[in-house]
Amino acid sequence: MTPASLIEFGKQNHEKYINANPFPSGYFDDLFNPDMLREIIQEFPEIGNTKDDIKYENPNELKLATKGEYRFGEKTKAFVHFLNSQPFLEFLQQLTGIKETLIPDPYFEGGGFHEIKPGGYLKMHVDFHKHKLTKLDRRLNILVYLNEDWKEEYGGHFELWERDMSKCVTRILPQFNRLAMFSTTDFSWHGLPDPLTCPPDRSRRSIALYYYTNGRPEGEVNVGDKARITTTFATRDGQDSGKMKVFNSMVNLANDLLPPIIVKAIKKFRNT
Repeated sequence: MTPASLIEFGKQNHEKYINANPFPSGYFDDLFNPDMLREIIQEFPEIGNTKDDIKYENPNELKLATKGEYRFGEKTKAFVHFLNSQPFLEFLQQLTGIKETLIPDPYFEGGGFHEIKPGGYLKMHVDFHKHKLTKLDRRLNILVYLNEDWKEEYGGHFELWERDMSKCVTRILPQFNRLAMFSTTDFSWHGLPDPLTCPPDRSRRSIALYYYTNGRPEGEVNVGDKARITTTFATRDGQDSGKMKVFNSMVNLANDLLPPIIVKAIKKFRNT
C-alpha cells in the first residue's frame, strides 16, 4: 500500500471505526506484507532471559514483554519505525478522527514485543493516561498479531467490554497479519481475561505501539484522573478471583493516596 492509498484507506474506514461498539475501535487483516512479518517472527526474542525484559506475574497479568527497542532485530526496527512514520500517523489520524496531532513513542513505554504463554492472561483494564517521560496523553493503541495458523480453540481473543463492565461486546482472534486498534480513554475496557489454552509449544505473540497527543478532549477521562501513570484493572462479576479484587483495591488506594514517586515504585513492583 502506498502512503496515499493508506491514508485513503483510513478515510474510507473512519465512520466504521468511530461508530464501533463498545467504543471507537477496529481491526484490519492483511494490511502488511506477510513475508516481512514472517521475517519479524524469526527475530522474535526469547523474552525473559535478559534483565531488561519485563515479566508481569500478579493476579491481573501473566505475560512477558520487551522494554524499549534494544531487543528488536533490523527487520523489526524498520517495521516499527514505519508504524511511527508520517504516512502511518496520517493514516491513523484520518481513521480515528483524533483532531490533536498524534505523536509516536520512540521509547515504546509499555509497548514492543508482547508474549503470552499457555495459561497466561491479561485481565480487563483501562490503560495509563500519561507517558511517564514525555507527560503526553495516551490516545491510541495498536496491536499487530504474529500468530500463524491460530485456531479458535487456542483462545487468546482480545476482548472489548461495555463501559460499565457488564458484558463483552467484541472478541478479536489474534490471527497472523491482523492489526487491532482502539482509542484509549477511561472507559475503553479491554483485555485477554481467560487463561490461554494453546498447545504447550505455542504462544500468543504481538507487537504493541501506543500514540499520544499534547492534551485531550474533556470527558475522555474521569475528573482528577488525568495524570494517572498506572493501569487500572477491574474484576468481572462471578468470573475473577477474590484475590484479584483485594490486590486491585490495595493498588488503587495507594495510587489515590501516595505521592507519584511511590506510585512509580508500585508500578515497577507490579511489572517484575
